[in-house]
Amino acid sequence: MPHILIVGAGIGGLTTAALLLKQGWRVTVLEASTYPGGCAGTFFHQGYRFDAGATLAGGFDANGPHTRLAEMLELEWRVSPIQDAAWVVHLPDRTIHQWVNPTQWRDEYLKNFPYSESFWHKQEHLAKIAWDISTRDFPFPPANMDEALRLPLAVRLATFSAAPHLLRKFRGLLPQKTDAEFKAFIDAQLIISAQAISDAADALYGATVLDLPRRGVVHVHGGMGGIAETLVQWIRSQGGEVLYRQQVTALDVKDGRVTAAHTNKKLRLEADFFVGNLTPWALEKLLGEAAPVSLQREVKRRDLMWGAFVMYAGLDAGIVNQSITHHQVVMDVNKKLGEGNSVFISLSPLDDPKRAPQGFRTATLSTHTSVTDWDKLHRENPEAYEERKAKYADKLLDAAEHALPGFRKAAKFIMPGTPHTYETFTRRPLGMVGGFPQTSLLRARSPRTGLQNLWLAGDSIFPGQSTAGVTLGAMRVAKLVQNESRRQHVN
Repeated sequence: MPHILIVGAGIGGLTTAALLLKQGWRVTVLEASTYPGGCAGTFFHQGYRFDAGATLAGGFDANGPHTRLAEMLELEWRVSPIQDAAWVVHLPDRTIHQWVNPTQWRDEYLKNFPYSESFWHKQEHLAKIAWDISTRDFPFPPANMDEALRLPLAVRLATFSAAPHLLRKFRGLLPQKTDAEFKAFIDAQLIISAQAISDAADALYGATVLDLPRRGVVHVHGGMGGIAETLVQWIRSQGGEVLYRQQVTALDVKDGRVTAAHTNKKLRLEADFFVGNLTPWALEKLLGEAAPVSLQREVKRRDLMWGAFVMYAGLDAGIVNQSITHHQVVMDVNKKLGEGNSVFISLSPLDDPKRAPQGFRTATLSTHTSVTDWDKLHRENPEAYEERKAKYADKLLDAAEHALPGFRKAAKFIMPGTPHTYETFTRRPLGMVGGFPQTSLLRARSPRTGLQNLWLAGDSIFPGQSTAGVTLGAMRVAKLVQNESRRQHVN
């Protein structure tokens, strides 16, 4: 029985672990924190359960990644479908509901942007093709010759209609008559899922993420961490191991293969194969001098990911009593998004008693931010770091007040966090979150690491962002590990 060791109990690592356990592997997952999920986890504080980072769960539709995984593992997610609006977008002059129902959504976009219908038809067509490909075995970019040979099998005749858009930016899909409000609306949707605005985002990837509100968006009972918690329960019930407070500090490498992992608790575990639910920067740090030259070059050349400035708040539910739980705010359509000008707000459902004391609810607010500025201030000028932290907290409160009047009064306590906070609690270098900006399919990252028996999982590998994207990537990693094991056994 081969042994797989997973570094990190994020959705990608846990999904890979569960799928290999289902195939008869011995599985060990090592997690530095006290709870699973990483940036898609839920932590407990003063009677509240706060979503650490990711707050929106999609991909639970009939052919969605989470639905398919549940069928493979014969498990049930503790979720409730969102029936009304997946979220509401608040621009300075209008409010736009991202309705789950396609007919309601058409009425909504025609009311707000009457010139945009042909654009939405094109977007829906491209998204349908991309989602259809995702339901088949489409290993992109291929990590080895076997995957390259399988790529054509995922293509259908209808797929070729998307070919003209393969190398285009999303801005090429926008109507010629595009005002600042429409572009800000589109860019705001893209940045939360593709991590890039229309000027830079890949056209096909962007078309897919704009379809997310109508692709099985759900409330996860008890918070986003419920997805990871369900996977941990399943893994343990099937004989797998998930060990908390075991931060992997180093990996032993011999003859191009990882042989063992070391933890901060003096644990040393050997295994046949390894998966890192990590960023490339974190993996290079673990490998040290044994890091392959290709990985060393990558971390020097790749652009950094975004960071997030977040705020966790405990709210009086009698004041902020909105039933729609997700809100996106753009304060000025003529300014760049992120850095407090665009804010995503997620409220815990009013009917989820696990999330907050009676009469209260949680809120997680976040805005994209550059990690380098925060890192420099934290190291060189702690006083300026705290001043900037207070300034950003006020920006987020202004945005929340715009979308949800009474928010400031309702907030019984607030707890802000910077990219440095994420680095401290998730161990992600510089606090980078969300995966790489999806600017080109040619820059998509495969799970390869340069070592024969080690792969990456999580939001660093294509398709990256969201629990749905990470789950798709993990399904692929599990197949790669299986196939490599068979190949080595034959040889």
